[in-house]
Amino acid sequence: MSQINKLKILNDPIYGFITIPNTLIYDLIQHSYFQRLRRISQMGLTYLVYPGAHHTRFHHALGCMHLMQKAIQTLRFKSVEISEAEENALLIAILLHDIGHGPFSHAMEHSILEEVHHEQVSLWFMEQLNTEFGGALALAIQVFKGEYHRKFMLQLISSQLDMDRMDYLKRDSFYSGVAEGNVNSERLIQMLNVQNDVLVIEEKAIYSVEKFLMARRLMYWQAYLHKTSVIAEITLTHILKRAKELTQSGTVLKCSEPLQFFMQHKISKEQFDANTLQTFSYLDDFDVMSAIKNWQFHYDFVLSSLSKMILNRDLLKIQMTEHKPSKSSLTLYKNKFILKYKTTSAETDYFVFKGKIKNQAYNQESEPIRILKKDGSIEDVVQASDQLSLKALSKPVTKYFICFPKELIEA
Repeated sequence: MSQINKLKILNDPIYGFITIPNTLIYDLIQHSYFQRLRRISQMGLTYLVYPGAHHTRFHHALGCMHLMQKAIQTLRFKSVEISEAEENALLIAILLHDIGHGPFSHAMEHSILEEVHHEQVSLWFMEQLNTEFGGALALAIQVFKGEYHRKFMLQLISSQLDMDRMDYLKRDSFYSGVAEGNVNSERLIQMLNVQNDVLVIEEKAIYSVEKFLMARRLMYWQAYLHKTSVIAEITLTHILKRAKELTQSGTVLKCSEPLQFFMQHKISKEQFDANTLQTFSYLDDFDVMSAIKNWQFHYDFVLSSLSKMILNRDLLKIQMTEHKPSKSSLTLYKNKFILKYKTTSAETDYFVFKGKIKNQAYNQESEPIRILKKDGSIEDVVQASDQLSLKALSKPVTKYFICFPKELIEA
């Protein structure tokens, strides 16, 4: 019998000590599916902007579990009954909520798997683990899918004020150095409560909620949607797109077997079987970066040029605009590029293109953040707040951009 002490304590730079509460959770953390998260970047290629942003999904998942432990503790103190089985289900569900992320997290969301969302892959991983652990994850899966009768439990995992957002804002702010993203998760958690089976936050914490939403908005503009992050992530998706095109037309590209598999096959939700899941579990950031290091020397101009851009941080110029770029400006840059590099129109589209980004800190059409007022009534945070800025935060802001090689400005 194994003599390993499974009730470990981990040291986290954000919260200090994180306790692994039981042997089941220890064994889940030790599983190869979860250990893979050590090799999945939390913020994609944002480290090209903020050099410290090298933390991983592994850090984030453990942080979320820690916050969930605090939330359960708070709710129990306020006489919300949560059984041991429900507690375990909540901890497992939040621990594994991101286990389905592919390389570089959101940066490659639809590059490796074009038609399957990471949340669906997380669910498949959880179901596979449930089989391996003899049904021990059944309740966690029920909660994760929103099928458990206690509605507030899903809101702790997935809502506009959940443990996931509370951790990633605080953690991403810490590692990137973008101080505006720092949120007071402890205060927010201490003010949580449950009323009529839904998650609420007590009125005295309304300013903390406002700060949380403002921090989210600022983190999106300053980090997640920073123009260099945007162009780096688009370049990464273009590399995979070109690699798939070449592979499917018969060109053999040097890369790992799992990456080769996903470049050769377009997997739909219906085709995703146990073998596909296992192959996906072997895939991480290292496969992609290793392939890109090889592809920088490939004879294909598009693949080689894009790969060098990522490796040497010599990216395309991205110009942000309030309005859609004109078709004529795009055509002008395309013609210059074709003249300079003798590329086809389809090849040029990898280097000259336009797009848009959207930022909405609070969505009034989604599950609301409910404020519990002193008289016992419940109000949406936008109505409860005396800050006009919250109404503005609930409106989506769209920015447009155009991308092209820097050298075309002089050409």
